[in-house]
Amino acid sequence: MNSVNSSYSVSRIEDEAALRKWKEALISEPYRSYLYSYPHKMSYRTLENSLPLADLWSKETVDTFFLYMHIPFCSARCGFCNLFTLPDKRSHVHEQYVDALERQAKQWAPFVSGKPIARFAIGGGTPTLLQAGQLDRLFRIAEETMGMVPGQASISVETSPETVTTERMLVLKDRGVDRVSMGIQSFVEAEANAIYRPQKPLEVERALEQLKLHEFPILNLDLIYGLPGQTIKSWLYSLDRALSYHPEEIFLYPLYTRDHTIVKPEHMREIGIDNRLELYIAARDRLIAHGYVQSSMRRFARPEVSLAKKLLPYSCQEEGMLGLGCGARSYTGDVHYATRYGVSRSATESIIADYVAASDHTTTDYGFILNKDERQRRFILKAILHAEGLQLSSYVERFGTSPLDDQPDLNKLLLTDLAVMESGVLRLTAEGLAYSDSIGDWFISPEVRSLMESFVLA
Repeated sequence: MNSVNSSYSVSRIEDEAALRKWKEALISEPYRSYLYSYPHKMSYRTLENSLPLADLWSKETVDTFFLYMHIPFCSARCGFCNLFTLPDKRSHVHEQYVDALERQAKQWAPFVSGKPIARFAIGGGTPTLLQAGQLDRLFRIAEETMGMVPGQASISVETSPETVTTERMLVLKDRGVDRVSMGIQSFVEAEANAIYRPQKPLEVERALEQLKLHEFPILNLDLIYGLPGQTIKSWLYSLDRALSYHPEEIFLYPLYTRDHTIVKPEHMREIGIDNRLELYIAARDRLIAHGYVQSSMRRFARPEVSLAKKLLPYSCQEEGMLGLGCGARSYTGDVHYATRYGVSRSATESIIADYVAASDHTTTDYGFILNKDERQRRFILKAILHAEGLQLSSYVERFGTSPLDDQPDLNKLLLTDLAVMESGVLRLTAEGLAYSDSIGDWFISPEVRSLMESFVLA
């Protein structure tokens, strides 16, 4: 056991045998849930009273904002996907949706008046499923309506192999996009077929060649491990193929199967093999050997990446996120809100239809109101699930108390070598990062967990 820089001893928390038992339970199930934000979207509910957004945003003290646009359309739903997305390639449907997004933007623009946008991202779905003209229109909305200045904002766009065309990529290049992220998942056709992903390796290679020609400052590639039939050999083959294109970032995602997806939990249980942790460790070690730096369980980046822009500051610990579009979430300090969430085709079609038909986007009646405990948990999770860790002084400055006093269970991480304390920063060890999905799930509050477990997914 490590010695810990806190007032809590093993005897004050639990004895060593109990701690070992706790750790064994934690690491016995490494992939409990992917907690990319907190509180989870399945903890959102209809609010007791509709909240005027102008009032919510007038209280925000952040200096800069994160603008996000959600395009909930894709060419086909992958077998593992439970995101808010609808397979629909019809251009007139896309146009109606962008009309609604612009209407929403015009009503929200006064909320950020006088404060700059430091980050801008377009996600989905597949934003580049839109025709070039509609794609360009999104940037016009960001710049002309929301006030985003391309020269001082980090700009990121998601794409997919079949939608990478010269015309679309020229729009992204002309609009100053810094980062293009493409989901590949696997270079092995049989593995892609197993998750109902309609792509051929040659199509992926073509898209990558096209992306490299446009020389975006950051190319990110997503890969998934734990696919049916995947072995260490086939997994590292896909990783090496990705590395051959020298991407600035690589994200590694474990396969999760959920209800309302084509590849269901029971299908994976029938296979009876879960080699995800073994695959993760093999890929992590390969990437580090190639000079990539790990910043979370999922993200690996080349250290020499730099942008020509002088970006405005923005901390992931801050709120100030405005999510335009159906399915996008917005974060203020006390309230997180969004449209309803669904996965089935009928549910997503209905929610999108309501969004497109709406004329007023100035209030919200669906979300989660964070009390102090939830704000503290969010602050901690946003820090410890990344390699830079939780700086205790930042927490004290924000809340006026110590995180180890507010959340004494954090000491379990320190006392079981899943985390260390160095120069006032609590950060996960390499072992701790490997179990990030288990640690994040463990740290969910009882109230949020109860809401998540009672959520009825349509």
